[in-house]
Amino acid sequence: MTYSEWFQNHGAKHQAIMKKLQHFSEKEVIQYFRFENMVKEEPDFCPLYKENKKCHDIDILNCYLCACPNFRFDDEGLEKEEEKTLFSLCNIDSKNGSRYISDDAIHQNCSGCLVPHQEAYIKKVFSRNWFEIMQDVQ
Repeated sequence: MTYSEWFQNHGAKHQAIMKKLQHFSEKEVIQYFRFENMVKEEPDFCPLYKENKKCHDIDILNCYLCACPNFRFDDEGLEKEEEKTLFSLCNIDSKNGSRYISDDAIHQNCSGCLVPHQEAYIKKVFSRNWFEIMQDVQ
């Protein structure tokens, strides 16, 4: 699956959940997207939910921004770095991010970064339209 395919599929899942939560306040929506609730209420939102496994080691993991508005990608490649194609990067160059480098590709590894999973950050960038928040990623 390409970055673009994942992005569109995930956005559609997010929209379907938000349609159910139309009557929720912003605070209630953000609380709904807490990992423990999502595992129970939305088991198909993330493949890790089936194993009750978090993608990031954080006490209060919020899944509203599964995918980060600071992530940038291009399925064709953003640029060449020597012989390798850079496919994704962190726009804020998070000190907790890293890069996965293979023989011919470079991808951003966000597994160490907690920025989009903290509720204070989600409140800061909140929109009921996930695609609006994510508009700069591609």
